Amino acid sequence: MACDRRALLRAGALALALAASPVLAREALAQDSKIPVAVIGGGNIGGTIGGLWVKAGHPVMFASRHPEDLKPLVEKLGPLAKAGTVEQALAFGDAVLIAVPYKAYPELGTAYGASLKGKVVLDAGNATKARDGELAAEAESAGIGATSAKYLPGARLVRAFNAANYRLFAQNAHRSGAPMAVPIAGDDKQAVAVAEGLVRDAGFEPVVVGGLDAARQFQMGSPGFQRDVTGPEARKAFGLAP
Repeated sequence: MACDRRALLRAGALALALAASPVLAREALAQDSKIPVAVIGGGNIGGTIGGLWVKAGHPVMFASRHPEDLKPLVEKLGPLAKAGTVEQALAFGDAVLIAVPYKAYPELGTAYGASLKGKVVLDAGNATKARDGELAAEAESAGIGATSAKYLPGARLVRAFNAANYRLFAQNAHRSGAPMAVPIAGDDKQAVAVAEGLVRDAGFEPVVVGGLDAARQFQMGSPGFQRDVTGPEARKAFGLAP
């Protein structure tokens, strides 16, 4: 509960800054951006993005059903990285990155729904027919944002880090020149603001495409998926204001 209160306070302050001025928002992020993050899943996306947050100064707890398997990852990343159970990670993090196979979402929501309620949750999952079966069909029909929200009710959901292969993220984080764009979508403005800060800390430029329904525009198989573009290029492609 303490972590939830800290996250809400930070998000609320950031939302006020956003309303006042983009400059103030950047200052708020700079002053208080090193929040603890839970990464559910230590595979390619979770390990890559979580590792970038560790390098940016965030304490990160990686979680799986077998946290002992994450020992090599956290040892490589250093003292800000920890491994734990899903329960431990959700208690630890002010924000959560979900990076597990999409077929696990219903079980994840059932088992940990109470812990996810009210949390800022960055949803990086993609649904594929070969692996996820009927869930992939549901995501295609209803939209990936609505489908994730159905199985993770109560979470302050933001679609993020799903629109590219982990190799693109690893190669382009903090690159020289214009940063790579990361499209995001969410209905909770405060949660979106937190996600924007975490995207920047990972070394990318967040591009807010719209509410959760807008996540259709960059879900797997869409024209907005797997694009290595800059922020201005992404905003143009999504029909957003420059």
